[in-house]
Amino acid sequence: MNAEIIAVGTELTTGAKLDTNSQWLSLKLAEIGIPVIFHTTVADDMNAMLDVLTAARRRSDVVIVSGGLGPTYDDLTREAFAKLAGVELELHQPSLDFIRSFFASRKREMPERNAVQAHFPSGSRPIANPRGTAPGIWMELIRENAPTPCLFIAVPGVPSEMKRMYDHEILPRLPHGELVIRRRLINMFGVGESHAEELLGDITRRQRDPEVGITAHEGTISLRIVSQGSSATECDAKIEKTEQEIRRLMGHYIFGVENEELEDIVLPRLVERGQTLSTVEIGTGGLLAHRLTSLNSVFTKGPPSPVRGGTILIDTKLPGKSISAVQTVWNHHHDDALAIDDLTKKLAEACRADFETDFALAVAPFPQHDPDRDPLATPITYVALASNAQVQLQEIVLLGDPAIHKSRVAKTALNILRLVLR
Repeated sequence: MNAEIIAVGTELTTGAKLDTNSQWLSLKLAEIGIPVIFHTTVADDMNAMLDVLTAARRRSDVVIVSGGLGPTYDDLTREAFAKLAGVELELHQPSLDFIRSFFASRKREMPERNAVQAHFPSGSRPIANPRGTAPGIWMELIRENAPTPCLFIAVPGVPSEMKRMYDHEILPRLPHGELVIRRRLINMFGVGESHAEELLGDITRRQRDPEVGITAHEGTISLRIVSQGSSATECDAKIEKTEQEIRRLMGHYIFGVENEELEDIVLPRLVERGQTLSTVEIGTGGLLAHRLTSLNSVFTKGPPSPVRGGTILIDTKLPGKSISAVQTVWNHHHDDALAIDDLTKKLAEACRADFETDFALAVAPFPQHDPDRDPLATPITYVALASNAQVQLQEIVLLGDPAIHKSRVAKTALNILRLVLR
């Protein structure tokens, strides 16, 4: 059994919006042993949609279509389903009643155009959507030279509605594949993609079981282990063996698994050790502090956050009399033009003194650099970590896409602290 996912919307094909639904659905289908063999994105065009649906009917067992269930004239999924099946659209009164009550509960009158959302291809079944006005569609179509029908499922394009519909309405009714597919993600920092692949050697070769893929995102290297087998126990055993080998080869570069970020590792370790942290930033403009106080890192229960505060500086002298160690260092730099590496170390020490923390991270200014005008230049910035023992300084070369410089430098700062806390 295999599946394909079709994302509908001109806003997707033009690049105005990013399709995240297909990725989420693929992972969910893999959990029940249904591999996805095609991803297709198609514009709001009836002929193009029919071509894609016809091809999907021929080659796939399960087809999930995301989007195109709204009330406007460019929402064509329900009509395309009807044309594919060669049937008419029919009103489903309970769905219309729900849509009217949905508007009434919000003290709004339903526009008559929304009634189209209660029409379904003859022979299909509606899928309830308690979070919105777009019910899904469940439709099975016979196909030539295949013993089983092709299952077509239409879901809303709104991610929150689509995910709830899949988990509560679709998953319990979906057939499960005989093949079990399990995944694990291992995250690393401080090593480049090509160097990581070199260190891993044979582990990333094609056709290996389990398969190991490598991806890079803003300095983070992720290893994706995918195992297939007849049981979850068999898959997990293969993944465990491969993960142990990866950990042996990559060592301290590994910081976490699955969705863990560097801050998710650093903050609990600070709490365990009863230690505190502060930050002072120039080049990253507050991104480091943002990561340290993001939703998945806030300590809502139990001990308070180990982050005691932070300072964001811009490239101008601070007015007035110096009232903090950081301000004194910063203004001195503007008066006497301190070297950037010395400035970064002094700012880290001053920040630690101001907030009376065990550790302080400082991020230097980013040099002005236009890679198009001067492609051979080597722009450099610095990150410093101050503790009661010493001040560590790391040089960072800002090459590659300027759009990810802030993220990569903020991660580098967190990684320096992570390695110290080990």
